[in-house]
Amino acid sequence: MTASQIRLNLSEGSVMFNFTPSAARDLQAAILALMNNLKAASAQGSGGSSKPTPQKPMEYQYTGEVFLEIFCNPNIWSSPFAAKVLVTLRDDRIRISTEAELTRLNEDINQYLEQFG
Repeated sequence: MTASQIRLNLSEGSVMFNFTPSAARDLQAAILALMNNLKAASAQGSGGSSKPTPQKPMEYQYTGEVFLEIFCNPNIWSSPFAAKVLVTLRDDRIRISTEAELTRLNEDINQYLEQFG
């Protein structure tokens, strides 16, 4: 499958790079699992005095023309709507590490995949 440009909207600006639809679907699945974990932890935490069960962090990596890594520790966020992810994008000339809102990243992935039906 050929790569096409994806735009990720970050806290301060955006970044575009070549990405494949199959990689986008993998990232979409990882984000969905993370959001479900955050929702479950949020519901468990509001149910009483019991301590929420610690969740595994989400770590997604993609290697193509660039290296992309998305990381999120679900244990520090109260809900999927508050959560942020650490985005690292690098190649042999440049490296960018910044935060992005989880919900915005999810919207960017969905928008990218819409062009492939």
